[in-house]
Amino acid sequence: MSGMHLSKEFFELLKAIGESKSKQEEDRIIAREVAVLKRKMETPGGKKTTPYGPGSPGPQNALATNKKKAKEFLVRLLYVEMLGHDGSFGYIKAVEMAASSSIVHKKTGYLVCASCLSPDHEFRFMLVNQMQRDLASSHVLEVCASLIAVTNLITADMAPAVHGEVSKCLDHQAETVRKKAIIALHRLHQISPDVVTQSDLVERLRKVLCDRDPAVMGASLNAIESVASVDPVPFKDLVPSLISILKQVCEKRLPDAFEYHKVPAPWIQMKIVRILALLGKNDAQASNGMYEILSDCMKRADVGVNAGYAIMYECVRTITAIYPNPTLLDAAADAISRLLGSRAQNLRYLGLTGLAGIVEGHPKYAAAHQMAVIECLEDKDETIQRKTLDLLYRMTNPVNVEFVVDKLLLFIRGSQDPYLRKSLTSRICTIAERFAPSNAWYVKTITELFEISGEFVSADVAQNLMSLIAEGSGEGEDGEDSEEADMLLRQHAVEIYAAKLDGPKARLPRVLVETMAWVLGEYAYLSANYTLDDILVKLCDYTKTSSTLDPTTRKFLVSAIMKLVAQMGTCPSHAASVIDTYTKSRDVDLQQRCKEFQNLLTTAPHLLSEVLPVDASCEDVGVDENLSFLDGFVAEAVQNGAKVYDKPEDDDDEYGDDYGGAYGASSSAGAFKMTPYEKPTSPTAANFAMRGVGSVGSGPNAGVALPPSVGAGSDPYSHGGGTPMNQGATSQGSGEPQLVLRNVASVWGKGGLSQPGATAAAAAPPVAPAPAPAAP
Repeated sequence: MSGMHLSKEFFELLKAIGESKSKQEEDRIIAREVAVLKRKMETPGGKKTTPYGPGSPGPQNALATNKKKAKEFLVRLLYVEMLGHDGSFGYIKAVEMAASSSIVHKKTGYLVCASCLSPDHEFRFMLVNQMQRDLASSHVLEVCASLIAVTNLITADMAPAVHGEVSKCLDHQAETVRKKAIIALHRLHQISPDVVTQSDLVERLRKVLCDRDPAVMGASLNAIESVASVDPVPFKDLVPSLISILKQVCEKRLPDAFEYHKVPAPWIQMKIVRILALLGKNDAQASNGMYEILSDCMKRADVGVNAGYAIMYECVRTITAIYPNPTLLDAAADAISRLLGSRAQNLRYLGLTGLAGIVEGHPKYAAAHQMAVIECLEDKDETIQRKTLDLLYRMTNPVNVEFVVDKLLLFIRGSQDPYLRKSLTSRICTIAERFAPSNAWYVKTITELFEISGEFVSADVAQNLMSLIAEGSGEGEDGEDSEEADMLLRQHAVEIYAAKLDGPKARLPRVLVETMAWVLGEYAYLSANYTLDDILVKLCDYTKTSSTLDPTTRKFLVSAIMKLVAQMGTCPSHAASVIDTYTKSRDVDLQQRCKEFQNLLTTAPHLLSEVLPVDASCEDVGVDENLSFLDGFVAEAVQNGAKVYDKPEDDDDEYGDDYGGAYGASSSAGAFKMTPYEKPTSPTAANFAMRGVGSVGSGPNAGVALPPSVGAGSDPYSHGGGTPMNQGATSQGSGEPQLVLRNVASVWGKGGLSQPGATAAAAAPPVAPAPAPAAP
């Protein structure tokens, strides 16, 4: 236990957390731990947690009496925070520990503060002074701890306070300090570009890139890559320097401490290669100097260890990113083939990813590795399978589209993952439409896709397929006449769909049944293997046996049956049975269709060919906007004494001009007026007088029309000895229209409509005033 530097309490806490069976049990454990930590981290003068022996200094907290446990308490507090509980009661102790003279306690305090304090927490500002002191310290470990804290704790408001000290650390004697200082300076640039400008950072990165210590130089590469990914222009002139550094690394001129499994500084090599990819993209001049070193680096990295394969992969990515060079692309393809042929799954995945990058810009390299990619499709690793499918999609071209689609369809048949099936279905539709070698192949492939993965096919795909069959491609294949080729395509589709009706019907997806019903209804007469009656029987049987059909799908089938009946000129019993059954359907649309069809059969069978013509799906329907076919009917009615229609003058029909005749003649009367309204005049005293607020007269009744019997000083609403208000009264001397209040008092009462008892008062009969008492 002592070797693990854990107390028994801490060990038991970790053990209990690891063995907890539920989140509730874990929460109870952490709640107890929070209570324990609160007791042990109380300020001096608080309650005692343990009895003190003779000669003890008195009640003090555990952090004050035992510095050895201070670190453990804060680490336990960190566990509390990591598991989602509040540990804010101990934040101040972490801030205090960051100011400790012990480097272990200082690093622990900085760690807890960086992990627990939110970016806007006020305690962060309490650490600024301490970080400034540590940055100026002569102790290397304190400076390093502070630089790490700067990258984790400093915000944009605090950046100016530490910028100067961090910049000074770039010239520190210790290479560890310089390495951490360049990382801290890059972080300050990220959070506050106004304090550390890009030009200032680029200048310092150029200087650090030439540092005498390889570790400091390697640290600067991270910042250079980050800045160059946004704006590579400031580093374009560094290409020769980076090539020189990479050459020295490949030739093992660095100390042996930088080697990893006999590979010299693999991380520095990969970082420089990635930077060269950024600087050489779309730049032939910069790329020209990279070709030789990239080829040499890729050859030296092929030593049979994972670190070397990683460098090879980065070289392949860079070769595909910079200005292309045929020799380098061939070398990259050879390196990829070795990765694809490896038995290690990680290397095969790396090869698939690299080949995808090559094929994206240079498709000609796909054919040489096609069989190796197909072998990866049979790998048991699901990740490799998905990557292979993605690569096959990228590798598809008019030459291999049939092979690739067959493999993708075969994979969908055995896959149970709905998300993967949906993705592959969409991709098959895309490449089939883009690279289809013939229309017949496209019809066959999409039909098979409908059958395998119909639930994931977009409705647009089915619509496009039906449009292709109906309209044709407009051009024949191998010099054939276009119309003849289109008829052969329709016959091919009919044979495919008629054969589907002989298979297991319950497994046919909705999109396939609807497409099949439409094609057979339109072009069943083209079939060489089936008669119209045979196909009609199949459709009727499918309609009867499939009880779970969607209402829309059932309409497609019934419409196809009606079309075939119209083409045959007679209605067999099995078709009549289906039509009769659905005249009682709950679907109103389907019921109406069947009843209308029955009426046609019984009353006008000769019109069937006109109502349901053969191969007329692409013909435009003529619309007579003037309804001229009714002219004879109208003329006959007028001769028999009917009145000619006369459009009302106030008819606001906005389409009158378009239809002419009587509509056009009266269109001017009801036309939309575009003249704007006149500007309203300013309100006058008369307007206010009409509202009862005018200045005419004075007193409570100013501006209100009074009955003639009411004098200037009397109350018009008085019941005592007064008379009801007269109608049509106007105020004396006004001459302007006034508000008329006739019969208001008699209907609504004295207070008008606003009085609570107005309704009741209006309903009650009038009460005569009490007679005056007789004189004594």
